[in-house]
Amino acid sequence: MSKTPSSPKGKERSAGKRSRGKRFPNLDIEDTSLVSIPSDPMKRVIGQDEAVSLAHVAAKQRRHLLLVGPPGTGKSMIAQALAIHLPPPQHQIYVVSNPEYPERPFIQVKSREEVEEEQRRSKLAREKVVSPLDVPVDVAEKLGYRCSRCGTYSPPEQLICPNCQAPKTPQGGPKVARVNLGMENMFKGIEDILKVTLNQLGGQKARIQTTRMVNGKEEVVVYEAAGPKIRILDEKALETRRELERASPKKILIPLKRKNFVMATGSSETELLGDVRHDPYGGHKGLGTPPYERVVPGAIHEAHEGVLFIDELQHLGHLQRFILTAMQEKLFSISGRNPQSAGASVKVDNVPCDFVFVGACNIQDLHHIISPLRSRITGSGYEVLVATTMPDTDENRNLFIQFIAQEVTMDGRIPHIDNSGIFALINEARRRARMLDRRNKSLTLRLRDMGGVIRAAGDIAVERGHELVTANDVKLAIKRSMTAEEQIREKFGALQGAVMGEMSESQSKQISPYNYWNENPDDIVGYE
Repeated sequence: MSKTPSSPKGKERSAGKRSRGKRFPNLDIEDTSLVSIPSDPMKRVIGQDEAVSLAHVAAKQRRHLLLVGPPGTGKSMIAQALAIHLPPPQHQIYVVSNPEYPERPFIQVKSREEVEEEQRRSKLAREKVVSPLDVPVDVAEKLGYRCSRCGTYSPPEQLICPNCQAPKTPQGGPKVARVNLGMENMFKGIEDILKVTLNQLGGQKARIQTTRMVNGKEEVVVYEAAGPKIRILDEKALETRRELERASPKKILIPLKRKNFVMATGSSETELLGDVRHDPYGGHKGLGTPPYERVVPGAIHEAHEGVLFIDELQHLGHLQRFILTAMQEKLFSISGRNPQSAGASVKVDNVPCDFVFVGACNIQDLHHIISPLRSRITGSGYEVLVATTMPDTDENRNLFIQFIAQEVTMDGRIPHIDNSGIFALINEARRRARMLDRRNKSLTLRLRDMGGVIRAAGDIAVERGHELVTANDVKLAIKRSMTAEEQIREKFGALQGAVMGEMSESQSKQISPYNYWNENPDDIVGYE
């Protein structure tokens, strides 16, 4: 740190620097470890004021967005930040068996309150679990926890008592002698052991029903084996279980606890729209898997009440029309998509898919987005052209330093960057804005590429054993991070020179008819 100048002019300059530091605290810091990073992801997006403002509107009003601009300008980051500003999902979706027509399962939607009540009742039907020592002795013996001969407790999987080596026989069952069996009694002993085994493993399904007195009133109670413990079901728990068993079998299709952000970039038709899995036995009772259990949701269903984000939207092709239908109806059926599959006959209608759609594409690909989809977006949302540069002001330089600190923190493997390295990166951002976007006095917002420079500089600092990244590290990183085209221009001057310089004479003749004709003017007709 430099000393404060003693001259009045120096004092003025120093005071001005300190006041600037209060308004723009990042500009005079020693390194990026001192930069505060906003907790709100939306505030971590720099230079895209219009897009961020509309993203806030989209989150509050549930509007759709189409983000248009070159790669690396923060489109996916805006979509993720938008999802965080949405409220958590409030519904769980089930697919329910249809006993009359199994190939047409039902959809059931339950609110958060209903789901929590169902979970509470299900838990009630499972309680309570106690130690085998806490139940009546005859119950522990019948369930296989206690040896009726010596009274030793052991897990029910051990059919032979570890203490007296006698089979653990339930009360009233066959009493089997110790292992000292003669040849004449061997088969009788084996038969008795098999009876015990079948009784414990298959008989009554390890469940004992009896009665007990509670507050002077007799009630039915059931004891069930539950691993090393015993589960006790009173009348209330039994009634709850019976109600649950009477309900139609169902499967959770879209859980209540899920992410608000679903990325479907590059998804196939099945991944995007859902499917019904194949089963070689179909829905045959006892052999195959029931149709409702084979239903698989698509990304449009998983994004229900959240954000569905698709980058490079133009690559969806004809699937864009299905996105349009889902956005219009907020419902989309799931059916088997392979005609050779047993799932082709299964269809689930009216599956909810009420999502906020955020699409992204490059400017040159905008004409590949089908008109009805764009109309649906603008009819209930906004199209946004993202910025590629921002003015080179103190405020924006402050934001750019925040971006540098964010990249270092997110990477987690590179050291922080000192003041000289920070301003070397700012100068590089100015150069790129001037070279790529023809904007003077601006900073680039092609931040993915700048993030690559930051990481390369950090790697160099690690190689050199530096505690902080310096301007020299950044300068070398800029050189290392040159694109292939920039390296070609530096080495050969132009792409054509690079192609011709790297090819042998025979290769140039094969590829370039121009060269062939100039060396063999009489053979032009033959070449044609």
